[in-house]
Amino acid sequence: MKVIGSIDLHTRCKHYHTARDIIAIKFKCCDTYYGCYYCHEESTNHKPKTWNKDEWQTKAILCGNCHEELTIGEYQDCNYKCPKCESDFNPGCKNHYHLYFE
Repeated sequence: MKVIGSIDLHTRCKHYHTARDIIAIKFKCCDTYYGCYYCHEESTNHKPKTWNKDEWQTKAILCGNCHEELTIGEYQDCNYKCPKCESDFNPGCKNHYHLYFE
C-alpha cells in the first residue's frame, strides 16, 4: 500500500515520527493514504474532506506495522492499539480527529 509522505516502512512521516506514529489515513477527497494532514497539504492543491459519521465503516486507517486496514470506527474503538498486531498507536492523534473525521 502506497503512503504519500511516509518516510519509513511504518508510515511515519517527517511531521509525526515517534515510535507510536504508525498509522496512515486515507483521505476521502483523494482516496489516497497520507502520513498525516500536513503530508496531504504539501502534496496536493486542494482542501481535504472529512469522513462523515455515516462513512465510518470505510477502511481508511492503515497500521504501519502490519499493514492491516481498519475502518474508521475500528480505529476509534481500538484503544490506541492495532487489533491485529497489537502495536501501540499514538493517543495524541485524537487531538487531530477533527481534521479527518466529522
